[in-house]
Amino acid sequence: MWNQIRKSFRKLLCPESADCLSHRNIQVASESVHGEKLAPQWVTCDACVEENKGRKCDHDTEDLKRAVVNEADVEHHTDQANSSFAHSVINMIGMLIGLGQLSTPYALENGGWVSSFLLVGLGVICAYTSHLLGKCLAKSPKSRSYTDIGQHAFGSNGRVLAATFIYLEIFMALVSYTISLHDNLVTVFAGTQLRLPIWAKLYKSQLLTLMGVLVALPSLWLRDLSSISFLSSGGILMSIVIFTSVTCTAIFQVVKANHSIPALHLHKIPAISGLYIFSYAGHIVFPDLYKSMKDPSKFTMVSIVSFASVTALYASLAFMGARLFGPEVSSQITLSMPRHHIITKIALWATVLTPMTKYALEFAPFAIQLEHNLPNSISSRTKTVIRGTVGSFLLLVILALALSVPYFEHVLSLTGSLVSVSICIVFPCAFYIKLSWAQISKPVLILNVILLAFGLLLGVFGTISSSKSLFTSLKRAHHT
Repeated sequence: MWNQIRKSFRKLLCPESADCLSHRNIQVASESVHGEKLAPQWVTCDACVEENKGRKCDHDTEDLKRAVVNEADVEHHTDQANSSFAHSVINMIGMLIGLGQLSTPYALENGGWVSSFLLVGLGVICAYTSHLLGKCLAKSPKSRSYTDIGQHAFGSNGRVLAATFIYLEIFMALVSYTISLHDNLVTVFAGTQLRLPIWAKLYKSQLLTLMGVLVALPSLWLRDLSSISFLSSGGILMSIVIFTSVTCTAIFQVVKANHSIPALHLHKIPAISGLYIFSYAGHIVFPDLYKSMKDPSKFTMVSIVSFASVTALYASLAFMGARLFGPEVSSQITLSMPRHHIITKIALWATVLTPMTKYALEFAPFAIQLEHNLPNSISSRTKTVIRGTVGSFLLLVILALALSVPYFEHVLSLTGSLVSVSICIVFPCAFYIKLSWAQISKPVLILNVILLAFGLLLGVFGTISSSKSLFTSLKRAHHT
């Protein structure tokens, strides 16, 4: 049995090696108030569709009942796609809002007010690449996920590359969430004495973070999608609370907004570009949103409305935070707010709770794929144990890494520059050019090539800059 399990792990990045491909659409790695509507509970067996649309494959009987998709199944999916325009906008906004709202004031203060044009420009570009993903899905009705689009464009290599970047983004995002959990827990319990004999060698900050992660650990064992989507609603609520808290701080003049924002710090632009691009990371679940819509032709308008709303929120929060706190603004806006005020306490607890709603959501794509690739001979209970054990182990690895590299702004910037820029800009442009090569007009081709090159340059320079900053911080901490 264990040899079979090891083989299952090797299929994670390249599941198409099996005779019948199967993909579960699940709305994950995001905050969606209608997550259950983005998680159709059926599996597509592509090989069976292509071969007479009905011939049996080698799946067991129970899987076969859900796996064989013929023309009637496609029509049934149309009936299941019942997300309205308003619901889709709310879902997409929920996917996009996250750690970005914490870091945009810091990014604007360090880059200067001119960098706000980069923030808005990246929002426009990411809205356009979201539109491109919709076009790719329209060209290939069988594609149901980001990795499916990659395979349709570039074969198995495209799938492996897309899956690798997706898992890497999920892993690095979870590290960033854990660092945020650490920083805000320390602030919440500042001045509190905490020491346990069994963990006497741990600092208070490390102990608090460990306890927070252990509280969230059981969520990784959840298999019920409705429970996971409930957590996503909590994530959206926490984001609203954080934004409202910062706004109240400015409106009620808890802190006076009398700081001036510098015009431009050109040498810091590569590093903060990673923070900006991470704020718009959500493209990996846009195919699920597209497939959930009653009228997919409105997906482009959904993208425009959603990105316009989120960009406006980020820009207003960025200017608000930079004006309130000036050069003293923290990489997380909540850490700059006056600690004695009740508004700050609410914002801090909201920021603490946010990562706890994220772990199950972010881990779900990997967990679903892992469980699906396990041999059918393994019982459902054993699959759950394997899934939960692997998730728990990975979360503890993430905890150790977050405590070793507790530099939120550098890790988040590195994530945006190294991974998110490819998923949000480079890959969608490349996929669209490849799939539409025969029909694409010259102006559109030039535009996409320019955006692809811009994304690559932004990623390279941003990765170099954020890596240097991270290593410098690590060296400074080691010497002290």
